[in-house]
Amino acid sequence: MNAHVQGCMVGAEIAPKPVRRESGQREVFCGLTGIVWLHRKIQDAFFLVVGSRTCAHLIQSAAGVMIFAEPRFATAIMEEKDLAGLTDANDELDRIVTQLIARRPDIRLLFLVGSCPSEVIKLDLSRAALRLSQKLSPGVRILNYSGSGIETTFTQGEDACLASLVPAAPPLGTGEDQLLVVGALADVVEDQFVRLFNALGIGPVQFLPPRRSTALPGVGPNTKFLLAQPFLADTARALEARGATRLTAPFPLGVEGTTTWLRAAADSFGVERSLFEAVTAPHRARAQRALTRYRNELAGRSVFLFPDSQLEIPLARFLSRELSMQLIEVGTPYLHREHLAEELRLLPSDIALTEGQDVDLQLDRCRATRPDLVVCGLGLANPLEAEGITTKWSIELVFTPIQGFEQAADLAELFARPLVRRAKLVA
Repeated sequence: MNAHVQGCMVGAEIAPKPVRRESGQREVFCGLTGIVWLHRKIQDAFFLVVGSRTCAHLIQSAAGVMIFAEPRFATAIMEEKDLAGLTDANDELDRIVTQLIARRPDIRLLFLVGSCPSEVIKLDLSRAALRLSQKLSPGVRILNYSGSGIETTFTQGEDACLASLVPAAPPLGTGEDQLLVVGALADVVEDQFVRLFNALGIGPVQFLPPRRSTALPGVGPNTKFLLAQPFLADTARALEARGATRLTAPFPLGVEGTTTWLRAAADSFGVERSLFEAVTAPHRARAQRALTRYRNELAGRSVFLFPDSQLEIPLARFLSRELSMQLIEVGTPYLHREHLAEELRLLPSDIALTEGQDVDLQLDRCRATRPDLVVCGLGLANPLEAEGITTKWSIELVFTPIQGFEQAADLAELFARPLVRRAKLVA
């Protein structure tokens, strides 16, 4: 474990933050978990995991799909004979995909999702996707990405999925600039942002991922994009390789984050400050009023964030600046300093930041400080609860609509709820 000081460039300023780097045992889900929200977002897509029975169990458990529902995901289960090389896995995969498309003619986009087992036996899903696309085109497009949990955390499944969409996006011709919002958002949040952008006169506005694969937005030098999630490094890199420009901004969590996120787009598209204030002021005021109740409940409470979803740094900024919570430690699996520069600038100067994880050491520090609230993965929550430490499941923050003005109070309530539950249990 090596402590060091990392400088973050913010315009002409440098905001140094001490960052502890750890390497050891980690407690995270794998990228297959992203299918749980992605299959609901892209309504004509299907996610076929090429993996083991464990992969299938994870997806079914995480999704909580009812027995009579027909979801848009499945697992092509690799048996022992596949892993031992006794059968041709590509022939088996072709057979399963053919059966799937025959049964589900509504599928327009099929993702072949790699897993730890498929990667261990070196099954080349990129070649399989190309071969099957040629066979099934133009009715069905086949793409692939890795959802493996080897050296990744679970939100990187979304990043890998969206990055696989970028090469398939049509070119964007010269002309007026286009705003692209990148990251899977709940439909209600997406609709709210569209109304705000329209009121500001910003457009056209597209979203990645789109609700239907046939509406994949064009990408080119006239594309300006805002990241709605902090874990989309590969997607951002793919967009920039197509000539798109990333707009620097914090992430749209809370009133402050949403305001500065929208302002980055407004400044880039030449929106007058007076118009920006007129459009956003009612939303900011309403959100601030809604936050008051939770600020009264959470102010002064201490919070410890374990590394899990990569949302930790924007969440820490929101908890500290808008709810007046005390940050004991903020851990994140990976710290993308360029994408998070604006967030880091807004954090307290004495914050304890950790990149990576040695779970035993972090648990020792957590137990020593006895925070009022711990944000962590499911694997740590129950043991800590048994020790009398109140926890919040970090994965719930990915499943729940939390971006934007209208969701600011909902986000705060997610942190207040475990403390209210604990108070009732000890009363």
